[in-house]
Amino acid sequence: MVSFARMCQAGVATVMLMATVLHVIPAFADDGFPFGTEMQLDVGRQPGSKRIPNLEIGDAGEVVLELWCKGGKGQFSVAGNTVIFVVGAMENRPCPPDRAQADDELIAALSDAGTWKRQGDFVSFVGAKTLRFRINTN
Repeated sequence: MVSFARMCQAGVATVMLMATVLHVIPAFADDGFPFGTEMQLDVGRQPGSKRIPNLEIGDAGEVVLELWCKGGKGQFSVAGNTVIFVVGAMENRPCPPDRAQADDELIAALSDAGTWKRQGDFVSFVGAKTLRFRINTN
């Protein structure tokens, strides 16, 4: 028969182990690349447009892009703080030339980024131009 003291020791050890694991997991999740999330470019709206570019990143790095005009797919490959973005098929939608140009510049900046960093709910892709995105937490 198991003594009451031994059951209490096992219970305390289990609670301490769970508390340690639960303390470590959020810290790891807050610093990692945001696979499986959606994020929005940290910019104001363009005049005459309600859209703000966003990325929906799948668990394997596949990306659905919705930009000011264009939409399409891409792929992120991540190793440590190194990132590679490869644009896939993009859908050209009718829009003013300045927004189409802004889309092209955004795609070029993402493709040019070589590193990334995360600060809380913000992810920055760093290349010749730094792009800052806010992770949607709702």
